[in-house]
Amino acid sequence: MIHLRTYGASGPLVVLLHGGPGAPGYMAPVARDLADSFRVLEPFQRASGAEPLTVSIHVADLHEVIETHCTGARPALVGSSWGAMLALAYAAEHPGSAGPLVLIGCGTFDSAARARLRVTIEERMDDGLRQRMDRLSQEFPDPDERFRALGDLILPLYSYELATTNQEVEACDARGHHETWQDMVRLQEQGVYPAAFSAIRTPVLMLHGAADPHPGPMIRASLEPHIPQLEYHEWERCGHYPWLEKAVRDEFFTLLRTWLARVAFSV
Repeated sequence: MIHLRTYGASGPLVVLLHGGPGAPGYMAPVARDLADSFRVLEPFQRASGAEPLTVSIHVADLHEVIETHCTGARPALVGSSWGAMLALAYAAEHPGSAGPLVLIGCGTFDSAARARLRVTIEERMDDGLRQRMDRLSQEFPDPDERFRALGDLILPLYSYELATTNQEVEACDARGHHETWQDMVRLQEQGVYPAAFSAIRTPVLMLHGAADPHPGPMIRASLEPHIPQLEYHEWERCGHYPWLEKAVRDEFFTLLRTWLARVAFSV
């Protein structure tokens, strides 16, 4: 059984899905904000081990969490980055078990969007940052510690104006990140995703920052043919993690709570 944190005592069920892959814990600020009106589950996704991690394994783990802790309810799935992709993959495989979906800073589903992401990151880097990145292998021989250090180093590249740089990541799993992402790319190249998302019938809300290097309009365009009910909201002064941004964090929480309350009983 994977590790699980719970928040709140009453209200509709919400399951928060962290990104990375392999960076559990950073959805805690979102969980704490929702806890007064929702019952929130924050599962820590499976770490790497004896068998390579796959999207299918993560979907199966999430299904076990929902079957065990949601007692027949269809919880809302709120995912960040890779977690948004996992929410979509889960809802496509188990459309009868998933409630509304919120995709925060959703990851890419085609090579063109990934290329745009890489170009944007490269344009935002300077020589000093490149040199610091080159030294990471020497400074952090452990791959998990290096993965964490890299995340801290590039956080400003993914952001507009942060209120805090504390992401509250509990642990990092570099191998799990690589294995999971490689499997997701494989499934996209085989045409499984995003085509499989046509099975999703619940409301879907995509929240994106214009300063997020993940190209929101391109990702939206890749999803809309398969998810015609997709709603899209973008903030100008916002990066990959809206709840960390000075300009929009309050608006983000207000919109998220209002939307979840409105759609909670519609599915």
